[in-house]
Formats: sequence, structure tokens, C-alpha cells
Amino acid sequence: MAPRAVWKGVLKIAEVTCPVSLYTAASTSERISFHTLNRKTGNRVHRQFIDEVSGKPVENEDQVKGYDKGDGVYVILEPEEIAAAIPESDKTLTVETFLPCDEIDDIFFDKPYYVSPSTAVASEAFALIREGMKGRKSAALARTVIFRRMRSILIRPHGDGLLATTLNFDYEVRSAEDAFSDVPAVKIDDEMLELAEHIIKTKAGEFDPKEFDDRYESALAELVQAKVEGRKIKPQKRPEPTKVVSLLDALRESAKASDGKKSAKAPSSAKQAPRRKAS
Repeated sequence: MAPRAVWKGVLKIAEVTCPVSLYTAASTSERISFHTLNRKTGNRVHRQFIDEVSGKPVENEDQVKGYDKGDGVYVILEPEEIAAAIPESDKTLTVETFLPCDEIDDIFFDKPYYVSPSTAVASEAFALIREGMKGRKSAALARTVIFRRMRSILIRPHGDGLLATTLNFDYEVRSAEDAFSDVPAVKIDDEMLELAEHIIKTKAGEFDPKEFDDRYESALAELVQAKVEGRKIKPQKRPEPTKVVSLLDALRESAKASDGKKSAKAPSSAKQAPRRKAS
């Protein structure tokens, strides 16, 4: 079944327009989810909002948003006031500028969406935009209202379509300087640096998301299946605490292990199958 679009509108570049649809590119909906139950009855329980002073439940119609001014006094915001303050969406992804694909630090990346043409008629304009961006190795920076918020969106070529990534605002991204301010300056020994670079080189590879399984999710699935079947599941063994060794010794041992694995994987010339000659 074809995925359902989460947003439909128009991609606008100068006077060129193209009807497009956005589809969720990453989702957590496939994860195992649980319900909270009453242990005594086995029935599901539901949350209620309780007045912190009276202790009584508050009905939906009596629940309003409030902003704490900092002194325990709240400014009440009515639903219609919030609705009036939110900008209306004109369903237009307006491209404001083009920039190199690697221009924006990925720390600003929020959530990805696939972009495709909404109609067959739009396919020509869509392909023109996509191929033009590929040729220039450019990304487009656009703005639109999505899910009731004005968002900056980075649009890049992606296979036969486009990838739109909502961007975090500047105030949402915390300072790297603050995070690393306590990291001391350290002079690295030449041998240690050579060993570290050697280990990195021997472990070089390519990213394949299929090789990285969600061990937590797999463990939960196995636990649920065992409970359904009435089986007991053995607790996972805790890893043994590592022995404290010097950093240089650890690098030397790691380099030996990496070299050993590399030589074990490489087939000897005597065992290689003969190659077919090109016909």
C-alpha cells in the first residue's frame, strides 16, 4: 500500500511551481509499544489531569494553557488566542536560496521527509528541479508552515526524488563551545597517534544500516514472545569489567587484533577461484 502524504502543497522556485507531497522518511511506529495496566485487574488505566490544590480531576473543557511568569503566577492563553497567533499555511514551500549540499552543519537537522510530485503533470517540473540541483550539487533552503509552525526546510536531491529536512532553529541548538569547554589540551605521543590511525585504517568500511540491529527492540520482542508462549527467558549476561591497562598497551593490543582479523579475512592466492575470461 502506498504511503500516505503528511503534507501536500507547492514547491515554488522564483516563478516555477510544482505540486508536491511530503512523506515521513523515518518513523518509530514499528517499535514495540506497551499499555499501562492495573496489576490487580489486568485492565488498562487512563491518565487524568488533577488540580494540584483541590486534588479533583479537571475536565477537558476546563483545561487551558498557561505560561509561568516566573513568580508562580500564570498568564492564561485561550485556545482561540493561540490559534489566532499561529501563522496560516499557504501550502507553499518557497525556496529562498540555494547553497552547497554540505553548507549546513547536520546538528541543525531535525526530521526528514521524502518529497515527490503530487500529480503526473507535475513530474516534468519536478524532474527539472531535481536534475538542476544535482547538476549544481546544490540544496535549496525553503520556508513553509508545517504542522502549525513556520519551519526552515533544507531540500536536497535524493535518488529519484527529493529529501526535505526540517531544521532546528538557532536558539534550539546548544553551544558546542560550552559543551567542550572543560576538555583539556593534550599532547599526543607520536607512536600512540600512529597506532590509532592504523586501527582506524584497518577498520575502514562503508555504512550499511542493515548491519546495525536495534538490540533493545530485539530483546523486547524475544521477551514478549517468550511470555506469550509461557517460556522462561534467560537474563542477558553482563559484560565483564575491562582490565585497567595503559592507553599505549591498549592501542598495541588493538592494532594486533585488527591486523589479525584483516589477515584472516583476506583469501590466500592459492585458494582463489579461477576467474572467467571475458567472452
